[in-house]
Formats: sequence, C-alpha cells, structure tokens
Amino acid sequence: MPELPEVEVVRRGLAAHVTGKTITGVRVHHPRAVRRHEAGPADLTARLLDMTITGTGRRGKYLWLTLSDGSAVVVHLGMSGQMLLGAVPNENHLRIAALLDDGTTLSFVDQRTFGGWMLADMVTVDGSDVPGPVAHIARDPLDPEFDRNGVVAGLRRKQSEIKRQLLDQTVVSGIGNIYADEALWRAKVNGARLASGLSKAKLAEVLEAATAVMTDALGQGGTSFDSLYVNVNGESGYFDRSLDAYGRDGEPCRRCGAIMRREKFMNRSSCYCPRCQPRPRAR
Repeated sequence: MPELPEVEVVRRGLAAHVTGKTITGVRVHHPRAVRRHEAGPADLTARLLDMTITGTGRRGKYLWLTLSDGSAVVVHLGMSGQMLLGAVPNENHLRIAALLDDGTTLSFVDQRTFGGWMLADMVTVDGSDVPGPVAHIARDPLDPEFDRNGVVAGLRRKQSEIKRQLLDQTVVSGIGNIYADEALWRAKVNGARLASGLSKAKLAEVLEAATAVMTDALGQGGTSFDSLYVNVNGESGYFDRSLDAYGRDGEPCRRCGAIMRREKFMNRSSCYCPRCQPRPRAR
C-alpha cells in the first residue's frame, strides 16, 4: 500500500488540477471499486453528478476530495490504486471514470481491485475536518498539528515492539513498512525493541527520523518499485534509489559496512543493520 509520501504526491497533483472543477459525468466500470459505498454504484454516481470539487485532503495514507455539498469522496488506493488525469494506459484496469467540466477525465485505475471510492460526511476531530471513515486515524508526522511529545508519551506506555507501534495508524499515521525500516535505521534502533524500553529522547529521534525520511521521499516523488504507484500524470517516484534499509538485505550497511539482514515481522519483513541496530536481548 502506498505510504504517506506517495499519497501526498497524488494529493498535490489532484489539488493542482481538479480543484474548482465540476463533475459532469461518472461511470463505475467495476462494482468492487465502490463496495465501501454501502448505497451502491447508482447512488454514488447520482450524488457526484454536478458536484464541484472544492479541495483535497489527506491524513496519513488516506486521501479525499471535498465536494460542494460538504461531503467528500474518500479514495482508498489499496495496493495498486491510481488516480490518473487523461488517458489511462490500460483500460482493462479502469474502475471508475469521472468527466470534469473542462473535458478532463479523472480515472481510478486499480489492477488488484483492493481500493475504491466512497462518499462520506465530514466530521470534526481534534479541531480538523476529516471524513467520518478517517476519524480514527491519528495525525501524521508531516501534519502541522502533529503532537510529537504526546505521541512519545503514548509510546512510552506501549509494551510492544516499536516497529509495531509505528505501523499502527491509530498511534501515528502515514508510516508503513518502508519508512518504518528507514526511520529505525536512521535512529539506530532495532524494530524489535519494546517502545516502553526506549527513552523519550530516543523515541523523539525515531519520530524525527520518520519525518525526515518521508520529507526526503516526498521531494523525490515517493518510492516506486514497479508501475503500480504513479502520480496523476502516470510518472513514478525515484526514492527507491535512496533507501538505506528497506530491501537492502545482503548488502553492506551504508553507515558501518556490516551486512544488512532481513527478518519476518507481522506478515512483512524488517531490514536492519545488525551492528548499528542490535536486536534486544531475549526476554
């Protein structure tokens, strides 16, 4: 699933090209793409017709388009969802198409059909307006209102691995497996360490590292390992060339030269340096 930098790249592209545009037509090409909209495809298309897109929003990995009636289109990218403007490279994977009043088509393309659209009302959480389905998601490190000290205090009470907590979107959002490994490598912390066993200063360093690495990735258009993640113009990011931990098992650590390792973690994998990030002693 795309993480914060990749979703923010898409949001910025949408903000620049669709804000202020009115939807003049909608076609759902695959019902699975609107399965989260309980009222069904016909209701979604009818409610979107003649709506003006007033803005865009994002919290963590979650993206939405705000509409002139005060509701929002929540976009779940899943594993392979793409929001594209103009022609799509493979119409076999086209799931939803919305025609805008300037003649542009906004398409939702999803090869694996894990993602989709749904309409939702906005609610106010912690002083910010977000769609109802996103209300449980914590603020992310790039949010101007992100409370780093509050998150650190919460992490100090967690009797589980620090990487598990970084991946918990109700604790801190936007961080997935890639950027968790990168942040932990930068902070010289093994992901198997208990969050409660780390000092406040070290936890703050981990969060600062997550902020820095995601900012760096955002500047390079995100991380693309294949053609599934692209921006609204169909272009891939290139931060994969700058990764220090994720996917580098068997290669020398760029900091100390030790051979990087990979271990299974929560149905995923963790890549780390055994010298810079020693595993905790067995409890």
